[in-house]
Amino acid sequence: MISRLLVANRGEIARRIFATCRALGIETVAVHSDADAEAPFVAEAGQAVRLPGHTPAETYLRIDLILDAARRCGADAVHPGYGFLAENADFATAVADAGLTWVGPPAKAIAAMGDKLAAKTLLAEAGVPMLPSWSEADQVTDFPVLVKAAAGGGGRGMRIVRDPAGLPEAVASARREAASAFGDGTVFIERYVERGRHVEVQIVGDRHGMVLALGERDCSIQRRHQKIVEEAPALLDAELRDRLHQAAVAAGQAVDYVGAGTVEFLLSEAGEFFFLEMNTRLQVEHPVTEAVTGLDLVRLQLLVAEGEPLPLSATPPVRGHAIEVRLCAEDPAQGYRPATGTLHRFTVPGVAAEFTPHQGLRLDSGVIDGSAVSVHYDSMLAKLIAWAPTRAEAARALAGALARAELHGVTTNRDLLVRVLRSPEFAAAQVDTGFLDRHPEVLAPLLPPAELPLVALAAALASAAARRAAAPVLAGLPSGWRNVPAVPQVTRFTGGDGGEIEVRYRLDRVGRLAHWSTSPVGDSTATSPAGSTPATPNESGEARAETGEAVTLIEASPERVVLEVAGVRRGYRVHRTGSEVFVDGPDGSARLVESPRFPLPGAALAAGSLLAPLPGAVTRVHVEVGQQVAAGDLLLTLEAMKLEHPVFAPTDGVVTELPVSPGGQVDTGAVLAVVNPLEEAS
Repeated sequence: MISRLLVANRGEIARRIFATCRALGIETVAVHSDADAEAPFVAEAGQAVRLPGHTPAETYLRIDLILDAARRCGADAVHPGYGFLAENADFATAVADAGLTWVGPPAKAIAAMGDKLAAKTLLAEAGVPMLPSWSEADQVTDFPVLVKAAAGGGGRGMRIVRDPAGLPEAVASARREAASAFGDGTVFIERYVERGRHVEVQIVGDRHGMVLALGERDCSIQRRHQKIVEEAPALLDAELRDRLHQAAVAAGQAVDYVGAGTVEFLLSEAGEFFFLEMNTRLQVEHPVTEAVTGLDLVRLQLLVAEGEPLPLSATPPVRGHAIEVRLCAEDPAQGYRPATGTLHRFTVPGVAAEFTPHQGLRLDSGVIDGSAVSVHYDSMLAKLIAWAPTRAEAARALAGALARAELHGVTTNRDLLVRVLRSPEFAAAQVDTGFLDRHPEVLAPLLPPAELPLVALAAALASAAARRAAAPVLAGLPSGWRNVPAVPQVTRFTGGDGGEIEVRYRLDRVGRLAHWSTSPVGDSTATSPAGSTPATPNESGEARAETGEAVTLIEASPERVVLEVAGVRRGYRVHRTGSEVFVDGPDGSARLVESPRFPLPGAALAAGSLLAPLPGAVTRVHVEVGQQVAAGDLLLTLEAMKLEHPVFAPTDGVVTELPVSPGGQVDTGAVLAVVNPLEEAS
């Protein structure tokens, strides 16, 4: 039996595996990079070993360092998690050769499915339906196509190509990204199915020849070919579900599969299905299967790794419906590029369980308050899973918990996820892999622009309350109170879009809001939430706008502000960190940066400067100083958080400055290039 398990991974999957180990009485070992030294998974392990370095190539992809860590800690088994070395046959072989128990399928099965072209040939012989595919660009005979990494998944290295002209660059870019993510730049090309559904079957096998299907998941809603919403069961008729399960089991039997794995299929609108790939590991979305079956998949992995037979002999019954979302550190204002920073607050209301199967709201998170989100790894922060008796109830509960979550310090895709879950199309199960392309409205932030003035007012009042609470004398005197009531308090903020907003307000001598107004900086017209002219006080202490709307201050503390707007009370939760003010209200959340009253002069950037949206490495530079470029031309490429980020020319012009070179590291905000418009350059 396994007594001490090393998890060769990081983040939420390491914490997930540790949770089951604790329940089974198995001791745990973590390995960690320097960037992860203070991460929660390290603190939760019984022992931890440092892997010197920051990047995956220096740390989590080093087989020799991981095996040395197992030896030093006396571990007798290794679990690879997912990503990194999870589907590396050489790693599985090395673990077994070191006399350790490998918690995963045999190396032979990993190798067979890891070469996705060979896997398609093998499984086609087993009767599993396949899409046409090609190994080289010059072999392609039909468009559109999808370029895919042969050695991994998770959307890494995937590119849709609709015409022959774009195929060479797509293949080259996919190879670079795949090599960075998996250590193998091999790619292949297959036919792309428009409006297809991505449905996968969870299988599990033991060393006694049993392979079972444990149900299926619909993972169709994706961005950049990465799943962001997954649910179980998939909405299928009984006959199609049975055929999918049979095909998945046949795939597992073809490679003598042991442990937990996933067989992924693409369903066409016509009801056909085709094999995509087999993931020889635990999937990110495994919690939805656990929720509807009641099984602990990690426990099953450990049992079969110890040589035990599966404790079930048939596909288990499915109860209710479960939906999972992937909460990622991403910046919507930058096209959902991965974001970095410090997570000042991470709170999700209503969570009933973490990391273990549960019928309710479950959170699997790799972060806590104060966690640093590094540029070196995947942008996923956490998974939130909701189970309910029906799909509609699960979607509503999940959207509600997400909307009320306090996520401060790092921008996320939370608003996108909430809008997807609340969309009529999702409710009607009208989902496919092109969902986000067809519904750009879900990209809009939850907070309506018209509500920003009230949010800014709440932030200003909370900041004033914090200053009064910290005042050494006369703390009970309303902030800004004067004998001359005509002078308002003025607070300026910078919003998420970079624009500035000015809040003017005045409290009377008993602390009631006697006047308030907001306006964009540089705009002489002050506005209320309805866009009206400045409010004027009445005898009750309300601030009333010309439209008849009234705002009354009910409560103001450093962390909570309650306003009554046109007779309706609205509560705002406020959290301040330095100059950043995070406000969570009934209609959405906002991050504001309070401007200093007396700002110091700063150096001005040259016109036409293109700045790095996040820290990363410059992988390629396509232009040189003095070169004329057209709007949309590719200037250079950054690599960060396992993805390539192209930087394009914003306008026709001439490159006048290029302070970076291939291989160089840049921080957020660094100048990458300066492009002067043609009329200025001439």
